[in-house]
Parts: sequence; C-alpha cells; structure tokens
Amino acid sequence: MNTYVYGITAASHPAPPKGIAGVGDPARLVRTLTEGNLTAVVSDAPEGLRPKRKDLLAHQNVLTEVGTAGCVLPMRFGSVAPDDGTVTDVLAQRADHYQERLRALSDTVEYNVKAIPIEEAVLRRVVGRNSEIRDLADANRRAGGGSYEQQVRLGEMIVSAVQAQQSEDIAAATRALEPEAVAVSAGPESTDCLVNRSFLVGRNSAQAFLAAVEDVRKELSHLELRVSGPLPPYSFVELGPAEPAHRTPDSAHPGAR
Repeated sequence: MNTYVYGITAASHPAPPKGIAGVGDPARLVRTLTEGNLTAVVSDAPEGLRPKRKDLLAHQNVLTEVGTAGCVLPMRFGSVAPDDGTVTDVLAQRADHYQERLRALSDTVEYNVKAIPIEEAVLRRVVGRNSEIRDLADANRRAGGGSYEQQVRLGEMIVSAVQAQQSEDIAAATRALEPEAVAVSAGPESTDCLVNRSFLVGRNSAQAFLAAVEDVRKELSHLELRVSGPLPPYSFVELGPAEPAHRTPDSAHPGAR
C-alpha cells in the first residue's frame, strides 16, 4: 500500500498522540517510521486523494499537532511514497540534509503575505499624487472628453503611474517586512497579486513581524493584505530532487489557500 507522508522530525521528537486521524475517508491513523536519527510521520495513503477541504485540514492538523512538541519539516499536501521502505530509504540517503534543515528551522514559523491592489484606491492615489494627470483629465473634461490622441495620452500616463506605484509599493513592503524575518521565499506570480511572499520568522519575533504587517497595511491602504500563519515552514524545507514522495497532480500548500 502507498504511504502518505506528512512531515519529518528528529527521532527524539515525541510521538504523535495515539489515535490521531489523518487524510482519507475514513481517516487513516497516523503512525511513524524511524531510520537512524530521523522519523517520518505517515499514514496509509487513500486512493484517489484530491485537495478537498476536509483532507487539507487533516494534513494541516497533523502537522500542527506534531509541531507543538518541536520542529517538523512539513511535506506539502499530496506527498505519497510507494511504500514504507521507500520512505525509510530516503531518510537514510538524505539524513544530513534533513538534520541540517531541522536545526535551521527550529523555533521558526512561516507567514505568507499577499498584497492585492484595490483598483479604485490605487487610481485615486496615483491621480492625487500626479498633477500632470489631473490637469490633462480636467482639460479633457472641459473639451467634452478630449481628442482621441489626448485620451490615449491620458491612458498611457495613468498606466505608467500605476506601474511606478506598484514598484514603490513592492519596495516599501519589502523594506518593512524583510528585516523582521530570518528568510524570505517568493511565491508564484499572478496578475492580481502584487506581492506573494513567505517569511520565515522566529517564534519569539512573530509579534514584531505581525506589527510590521499592520504598519504596511496602514501605510499602503490602497492594497489588500492577506496574511496566513503561523504555518509550518513549507517554503523553507528545500527538499530538492530526492524528496521521499511523489505528489498528486493537485498537491497543494494547505496553509496558503
């Protein structure tokens, strides 16, 4: 039977509570596999697993429960190995890497921050800060809309000003948040998201990081800031090509949804 992998801990890590339920319907019971100084938190893998809310939450809950006792290297949702032996083989092969990651990520959490422009608020901001745009817009209104060339020029000026504002916003958010983080990982780009970054933050620095987020939210009120966390450090495990599992086609980062 295939083996579902939730995460990797030190072998000295306390075992998960007995009876803790994982993914699947019915839910598979969580168990552990130990090889040398490392332990994988696993369960039997259900067939046809897809990222439904129930299973995403189950994956997250297992990691949260295990993480209360110390550092766990989280696997993303849908990490499945052919069998238990494959998991223990990779633990042995990648022992140095996993042990280094456990040391590096000890006492840290991840926060994902997305900044999404609020279109009307951005337009008000750039028009309010640019007298040339205001003057041309007023002239066009007085001329009953202005000529085609004037309308095109106004549109180009607004696009340019918005792009400049976006660059300014990215720089401002970076200046405010990066100093409060141990490391930063850029997420996938999208057309509607100006910033998508994950921040590795020391547990003792979490309040300072969240305070910095609130400062950004106030300073850049034309952006919608969405913060997910604290999460296990998904974006900082750096598994590489020899990770102990393959993923389903729809595997996901459960905390970033």
